[in-house]
This record gives sequence, structure tokens and C-alpha cells, in this order.
Amino acid sequence: MYTSLHPGVFIIMKEKEPTWRLDKVFKTYDMGEIKVEALRESSLDIPEGELLVILGPSGSGKSTLLNLLGGMDVPSGGDVWFKEENLSSAGDGQLTRYRRNVVGFVFQFFNLIPDLTARENVDIAAELVESPLPSDEVLDRVGMAERMDHFPSQMSGGEQQRVAIARALVKNPLLLLCDEPTGSLDASTGRLILAQLDEINRKFGTTVVVVTHNAAIADMARRVVRMSSGRIVEEIYNDEPLPPERISW
Repeated sequence: MYTSLHPGVFIIMKEKEPTWRLDKVFKTYDMGEIKVEALRESSLDIPEGELLVILGPSGSGKSTLLNLLGGMDVPSGGDVWFKEENLSSAGDGQLTRYRRNVVGFVFQFFNLIPDLTARENVDIAAELVESPLPSDEVLDRVGMAERMDHFPSQMSGGEQQRVAIARALVKNPLLLLCDEPTGSLDASTGRLILAQLDEINRKFGTTVVVVTHNAAIADMARRVVRMSSGRIVEEIYNDEPLPPERISW
């Protein structure tokens, strides 16, 4: 990349090397005699510290791409890289370590254990890694300090999603993958959750990838990857992303 300070004077700015790289990946599922192309040949670079939105309708391949990025699945072809580590050829043990130590997951449905309190739900995730963050500190970070000892049935949907975010963050992941994190919430509560994700990205430098079918959410990211029919069809850049509080849908 070149940038000019004064007419006729140029300096060379080196592009930040991507921490995650998908190189011509595709994913095909065998359904008896039928083959389903969930993801067609796609390439994508993600530098550390980015907040990225992947946008597309149901069946566009965005969740499949997320699963490959998170080490929950391996591609039928192509390569998925984390730094110098090729996840495409990794064994089960290597992928398990990657998921535990590098990635945090937030889903549309909160998947909290109903018989455990907020703190206990987060503590379980903390036990998976060697150097977790303190559970109380992470719950306080997402605004749940006064609800730590409540059970999921005593929480609203937005509060449960905050606990789910804390459960992902307690591992201190480099990458936070969010699959339709506002899909089961009303617009007002959804904006609060998006604000949490935005703050996590800005304050702590966590790389955040949000997968959604909701086009309005794209306004919060500088870069938006749009998918259709299993392919990345467009990358959109926002010069002035909107604060999540100003997004409406």
C-alpha cells in the first residue's frame, strides 16, 4: 500500500500480515447420492484485531466458513491457516487445542447449563484452558456483576447472551466467533449485545467475527464480507462505521 504525505513524496506502508487465512477453501457434504456444496472456493484474510461482519442469507455458506475458521470442521479442499499452522491437515488433538486456546464461540442460542449459575457456567469454560481470566472479572466486564449467582431461568435473553459472551471470553481467546448472536433477541437488546462485542474489540484488541443475515448489523464494521450461494461475492468497506447503539432494524 502506498500513501502520500505531500505531492511527489511517497512512503511505503506494509500491509498487516493476516493472522487467519483461508486459501481457496471449499466444503462438500455427501448426502447419499447427492453432494451438497456448502462452501464453494473462497479465500479470505483476517488480521488480528479486526471486527469483521460476514453477511448473507440462510444457506449462503457463512456458518460453514465460520466452522472452518474456528476449527470445528476441516475443508474438503484448500487451506485454513492460523499463523504458520495449517488447520486443514491438523489432527483431532491439534484442532481441539486450537479451539480451546485460540477461539471463543458465541451462538444464537445461548446453550447455558440450566442447573448452573452464571458464574458456574463461566467457570466450566475456564477449566478448559491453562491461563483463564477470572470469571468474576469477565462477568463484570459484560455487565453481569450483580447477576453472577442467578440461574439462566432467572435471566432475560439479553442477560443470558452476556453470560454466553463471558463464557467465551474467560478463555482469553485471540478470536471471538459469533454466529447470529442477536438472532433470538429483540432489536433493543440486540444493540446492547453488539455494543458489548464492539467494546471487546476496541478495548482488548480481540478479533471479532460476526456472522449474520441482518444487513443492518453490517454498518458497525469497517469491512463486510457478503456471501451468496456458498461464495464470497463482495467485500464492502465502511469509512465511518456506526456505533452499535445507532443501528436500527
